[in-house]
Amino acid sequence: MNSKQLKWVYLMTLALIWGSSFILIKKGLVGLTPMQLGSLRIIFAAIFLLGIGFKSLAKIPQHQWRYIALTALLGTFIPAYLFAIAETQIDSSITAILNSLTPLNTLVFGIFAFGISFKKNQIWGVFIGLGGSLLLVFNGAINHPDQNYYYTILVIIASVCYAVNVNLIKKHLSNLSPLSITTGNFTILLLPALFILFFSGFFEVIPIEKVQHSVLFILILGVLGTGIANIIFFKIIQISSPVFATSVTYLIPIVAFFWGLLDNELLTPVQFLGAFIILIGVYLSAKK
Repeated sequence: MNSKQLKWVYLMTLALIWGSSFILIKKGLVGLTPMQLGSLRIIFAAIFLLGIGFKSLAKIPQHQWRYIALTALLGTFIPAYLFAIAETQIDSSITAILNSLTPLNTLVFGIFAFGISFKKNQIWGVFIGLGGSLLLVFNGAINHPDQNYYYTILVIIASVCYAVNVNLIKKHLSNLSPLSITTGNFTILLLPALFILFFSGFFEVIPIEKVQHSVLFILILGVLGTGIANIIFFKIIQISSPVFATSVTYLIPIVAFFWGLLDNELLTPVQFLGAFIILIGVYLSAKK
């Protein structure tokens, strides 16, 4: 299978994995706090990756460890906690839809910080996507007064972190294998995550049954939705482009939406319109 075909296989696989991540976060929050959830997600992923990729760490040149640390912070550490906090107040399907702003942010930061070229239709895509986001958020706030839509800001910040992250990987880490990058990221994050978990009160609530159930959901999220998914994601970046890689967020909301339906999450007609407008904007921004 050539790289053109392979990148689409990776993209579809990643969409299924990450599209399911938001409902796993929601289920994890039943028995865990956001800080406990984010820490466990990182710890489980780190243990898994060190088990399969420890030897790959030796392939990372010393001068590139600073970029490994930076991409770990932006691509995993900050978003892991922001998404968990956001989903305490807003639906998992809404979180997934707003996460689809990542390609727009990738384009914007690529232009201004990394000097990539752009076309007029891509700029229109950015503004259209932002318009759809505002429609989605404001209508959601009106129709779901029980939810605090100010927390959508956290999702947008996470998407900005992802955008900067993919540009950094493409520019500074393209020579490394996806396994080396991912294992390096989580090796750096393991100790901070353990530190946060220790002071989160997690070890006092382990005997509670609902906490144990939530931990199982986050074990799946950490290994599959974080560890394996990041390896696939970095591989896509290397064989395509940052904007193509982040276009996985076209498909993530579709998967997340069906999981949300199964969990009794419903969007209003106007929110559907906002989501559709966002995807149009993302399409235009990613179009060459």
